[in-house]
Amino acid sequence: MSIILTPGSVSLATLQELYWNQTPARLDRSFDAGIEKAAARIAQIAAGNEPVYGINTGFGKLASIKIDAADVATLQRNLILSHCCGVGAPLPENVVRLIMALKLISLGRGASGVRLELMRLLEGMLERGVIPVIPEKGSVGASGDLAPLAHMAAVMMGHGEAFLAGERISGGDALSRSGLEPVVLAAKEGLALINGTQTSTALALAGLFRAHRAAQAALITGAMSTDAAMGSSAPFHPDIHTLRGHQGQIDTAASLRALLAGSVIRESHLQGDERVQDPYCIRCQPQVDGACLDLLRSVGRTLEIEANAVTDNPLVLSDDSVVSGGNFHAEPVAFAADQIAIAVCEIGAIAQRRVALLVDPALSYGLPPFLAKKPGLNSGLMIAEVTSAALMSENKQMSHPASVDSTPTSANQEDHVSMACHGARRLLQMTDNLFGIIGIEALTAAQGVELRAPLTTSPELARAIGAIRAVVPTLEEDRYMAHDLQAAALLIAGGSLNASVSDGVLPRLEV
Repeated sequence: MSIILTPGSVSLATLQELYWNQTPARLDRSFDAGIEKAAARIAQIAAGNEPVYGINTGFGKLASIKIDAADVATLQRNLILSHCCGVGAPLPENVVRLIMALKLISLGRGASGVRLELMRLLEGMLERGVIPVIPEKGSVGASGDLAPLAHMAAVMMGHGEAFLAGERISGGDALSRSGLEPVVLAAKEGLALINGTQTSTALALAGLFRAHRAAQAALITGAMSTDAAMGSSAPFHPDIHTLRGHQGQIDTAASLRALLAGSVIRESHLQGDERVQDPYCIRCQPQVDGACLDLLRSVGRTLEIEANAVTDNPLVLSDDSVVSGGNFHAEPVAFAADQIAIAVCEIGAIAQRRVALLVDPALSYGLPPFLAKKPGLNSGLMIAEVTSAALMSENKQMSHPASVDSTPTSANQEDHVSMACHGARRLLQMTDNLFGIIGIEALTAAQGVELRAPLTTSPELARAIGAIRAVVPTLEEDRYMAHDLQAAALLIAGGSLNASVSDGVLPRLEV
């Protein structure tokens, strides 16, 4: 079953479905007529003598060189092959699938001048699992993500490499085995394929979706840490957050209240606890995680617009004129990626402080040092906390904004660039680190709650602890810990911890 893409109005929820579930996608067929009309206009220009950038001229600094009509197809072929200059490891397959879907959406707006043949090939590749090998590095986020998208286009021509059923083979073989025919590019089609922000946008969307999943999980582990530390739930009172008014803060406080409802540990805290206030990492969760949620939601709106945008150049406008502009410049995506990086960094920073609180007997209100059942003989979760600190610090180092950097390229023709692509790509590593931090908090918080027995936690958190214990057993004595940390991180990354609590408890990305 394919997702039907309606260019201009594809929702963030649909993009999440494409990313997480790798569902095939195809265009709404009502857009075919507009695509064909724009392609006919480009063919008309290519057959004439008037020079129009990218159709019958060279590219970038070579735009002043006129290309003969007989050489237009060769021009497009040479463009793609010469731009296949990516380096580094291949991008993840689910990111590449999202890149291809985004390219379908953009070209489907009918302003790029490509033939339906290209659209059908992209749809066929998505349906049959032909995934171009796109090296992760090589784009500066302006003039389009030229090198990454050229590697995608090369497979469409029967060149390059692709993954098919997990096997890395030549692009031509991948098409052949899938019953697909390579395309011979017509005028402007190569430029339309590579001149756009789809790689940067797909990576930013991947970072956004992963960050939101981690943010939801951090509310579960944060509530669990609150219970483990016998912290107060009074700071989550709804009136406090309504008085400030930020929706993310209101929503995260509501989640924390729902997660903690019915905890016997909570009731015990209310009886005879002399502490007046908890540290900020417990007390200020709604303010910090709520601000991060607001930021992610704002970024989601930006990236939803960008996902539906036409970002190649030149464009066929509504009056049939063909005009050069600069929609390929990925500055909005670069800013979005930098904001996601900040949110990822902060979600991890406050979670790490909760981990540190629980392993410190001076702060954890009666829990044993490092949550070891026989401390001294056992080190418990001592070094798991150190690992969480290492991951947190690495994310701090990577959170420096990429968008403030620029360097002239293409003989100074492209003299200001966004750096969106690697700004977004770093989010994959940063969210991996965040999954690790939240996974470690899940282990420390679950251990802490269990050490409060016979007092029991809430029904919601009991289910969450059950999900944790399904993959990592209680720490009775010291053991080899690396596998535990990996399993906990995968529990967060795969969404299983979030799925363990009731629907509607965790705040959504879309509002």
